[in-house]
Amino acid sequence: MATGRITKRTLDALLAAAVDGFLWDEDLRGFGLKTTSRGSASYVVQYRMGGREAKTRRYTIGTHGSPWTPSTAREEATRMLLLVAQGVDPVESDKQRRREAVDLAFSNYADRFAASCKGKGWKTMVTRSFSLHIKPHLRNKALPTITRADVVDVFDKMPVEQVANRRNVFAVLRRLFKWAVSRGDIERSPMEGMETPPPVKPRERWLSDEELRRIWPQALKCHRCFGPIVRLLITTGQRREEIAGLHWDELDQDQRELTLSGDRTKNGEPTSIPLNDLAVAELDRVSRSERWPRQGRVFPTSSGAGFTAYAKEKKKLDKLIGVDGGDPLPPWRLHDLRRTLATGFQRLGVRFEVTEAVLNHVGSARSGVAGIYQRHDWREEKREALRVWNDHIMTILANTPRR
Repeated sequence: MATGRITKRTLDALLAAAVDGFLWDEDLRGFGLKTTSRGSASYVVQYRMGGREAKTRRYTIGTHGSPWTPSTAREEATRMLLLVAQGVDPVESDKQRRREAVDLAFSNYADRFAASCKGKGWKTMVTRSFSLHIKPHLRNKALPTITRADVVDVFDKMPVEQVANRRNVFAVLRRLFKWAVSRGDIERSPMEGMETPPPVKPRERWLSDEELRRIWPQALKCHRCFGPIVRLLITTGQRREEIAGLHWDELDQDQRELTLSGDRTKNGEPTSIPLNDLAVAELDRVSRSERWPRQGRVFPTSSGAGFTAYAKEKKKLDKLIGVDGGDPLPPWRLHDLRRTLATGFQRLGVRFEVTEAVLNHVGSARSGVAGIYQRHDWREEKREALRVWNDHIMTILANTPRR
């Protein structure tokens, strides 16, 4: 086994002589230079983990050329042999280092976690939380090196008034770290022992009959998509994204029914909603034909994409209501229409279980043992409740008090 000091001079001499073999450094044991008769050269380090009985391992530092020279290769070999002396396998250490730099870099890892998420609502929240609040701070930091202080910094950078967003981000991060632990990518979550941000104070706003009466006609003076969406929110009590994202194949004109799969609902639970007369009339008007289309978006914009200009059109609607001769409406949101239907059902004597079924809300009536063994779909009860709600709205629009 040839030995000598690995320098630029000895390298040039071996290449000029077209030597095919190894030269082991006489000063740094385990550091070697491999040359071939074809004129190539590479630097290697050879070592054993566990003494003479252990198998010899050889690791290629790199091929001669930037950044590897006899000097830089010697420094890398020294580093690796120091790890060996400390009982650390440099090959495994290098694999882990590369894995942390790529696979466990937070941004890449977050994308894989988001891809594994189920349910459109949860997936959307995960993606939004990463994009707006988490990735800008954690960036490509290796997952195993993220500390509680790093997580706290994410929340410190969020506006204090964003109470709901803080809870959403907390839920997303907690689930990601739990997923990482289950996969063996980290040993413990840096969020262990962290207190969940305080809950959002439940909104109590619901719209009165008079407010609904004023909203209904003014809605159609807004964007051609926005007005019908608002009316269907009033008549069905469903979530904004569920109505705005409707496709014609989710609607059955003959059965007068709206059916959403689990990947279209916020809670991942499929739902079926009977359509009352007002809802059917609105869809008839949107379709502009006796028979509803069988495919495509119900509310496409001019580009064919889904409608998203809620803030702009909501301001326009409020402005129109403000000049209809009545007093300006107290602040309200589209989601308050969902609470308005629930409140209206209560006023009209609809059973609580039926209200939850219409709203597709997994509450006390659909949780625990009842949720497992009670499989009644309340279809006819939902149809009757929405019929009663339809009559109530018609009475409101006729501007005659309900007796």
